[in-house]
Amino acid sequence: MFNFNLVSSAIAPIFTLSRLENPLSSGRTNSIQQWLIFSASAFLVSIPVFVQAPLVRLYPTISLLSTIPWFVLSFILIFRPKTQLWGDLLLGFAGCWLAGSIYWGWFRWEPILHLPIESIGLPFAIWCLGKSWGKVGSYFYLGSLFGTAITDLYFYLTGLMPYWRQVMHAEPELAMPIFQSAIAQIETPWGIGCALILIAVLLTVGLLSLRGTQLHWRAFSGAVLSTLLVDGLFWLAASAA
Repeated sequence: MFNFNLVSSAIAPIFTLSRLENPLSSGRTNSIQQWLIFSASAFLVSIPVFVQAPLVRLYPTISLLSTIPWFVLSFILIFRPKTQLWGDLLLGFAGCWLAGSIYWGWFRWEPILHLPIESIGLPFAIWCLGKSWGKVGSYFYLGSLFGTAITDLYFYLTGLMPYWRQVMHAEPELAMPIFQSAIAQIETPWGIGCALILIAVLLTVGLLSLRGTQLHWRAFSGAVLSTLLVDGLFWLAASAA
C-alpha cells in the first residue's frame, strides 16, 4: 500500500530547505514570481485543450501512459530546491492530465461521470494541504476543478447534456449540426442569463484570489480565470461552425 506519510517525511524537508535557501530578495522579485505562477497556471489549463484533446481521442492509452513522465518530472523538480516551486505546480497539472486521460479516453460519452472522474486527485490534494506542502500544485488542481464544475453546471442548467452525448458519439464531420442546435439553445434568455451569472462567479472568484499575495492563490486564480478563455474559445468555434 502506498505510504503517504513516508512521502511526506521525505518531501517536507525539501520544501523547508527551499524556503530557507531561496528567500525573496525584494518585493519586485516576489511580484514577478507571482505573475509567472499565474501565467504558467493559465497556460497549463490550456494545454489539455490543444494537445491532450486530439491525443486522447485518437490514442487514449498513450495519453494515459504519458501521465507517468509528467509525475516523474514533477518529482524530479520538487526534489531540487531551485525548481521545487515548478515541480509543485507540475504535480497539480499531472493530476489534471491523469483525470482528463481517463475520462476523455473511456467515459466521454457520459457527461454525468465527468466531474467525479475529474475529481480523482481531490483526496491527494486535500492530503497535501493537510500536510502543509504542495500548496501551489494543489490550489492549481482545485482551481481547474472549480472551473470544470462551473462549466458542467452550465451544461446541466441549460439542458445541453443530450447534445454532449450526441457529439461524443458522432463522427467529426457530422458534429457540426449538433453544435448548431446546442448554440441555438444557448442563445435563449435562459441560456444567456445562466452564462452571465456563472461568468460573474468565475470572475469574482478568480479576481478575489488574484488579490492574494501567496503563490498558491496565484496558481488558483490562473486556473479559474483561464476557464473563461477556454470556454470562450469553444463557444466561438461552435458559433462559427
